[in-house]
Amino acid sequence: MAEKEGGVVNKGHEEGMKLALSLLEEFTLPMGLLPLSDVIEFGFVRATGYFWIVQKKKVEHNFKIAGKLVSYDTDIHGYISSKRIKKLKGVKAKELLLWPPVNEIIVDEPPTGKIHFKSLAGVTKTFPGEAFAAGQ
Repeated sequence: MAEKEGGVVNKGHEEGMKLALSLLEEFTLPMGLLPLSDVIEFGFVRATGYFWIVQKKKVEHNFKIAGKLVSYDTDIHGYISSKRIKKLKGVKAKELLLWPPVNEIIVDEPPTGKIHFKSLAGVTKTFPGEAFAAGQ
């Protein structure tokens, strides 16, 4: 794929998670935002911000503080930049009986402690950032 050109690729769960966590930290995003399991590959193209994650199976994670069940597909990709992930694919958050895709994640600038999740349908949900801290 053209968008993966020039990317750094880490293979295996441990190495993939190291890269994922270092990017979350570098771009000032909550460290618990990607509760992944059995990562096969994590890639990142610094020139464009494009990242991709391949994991063995879909993961559902309940963020207790936010009261949100989130589904992470086997193939996740998007563009990461300071305090933002855009054009996100492969992540859905449960709303009543529906699973709308999450298209964008934004942390407030200047920092207010809030994080916003936008769907393609134009719905935006806001939560406290600590709801997505590591270990939540």
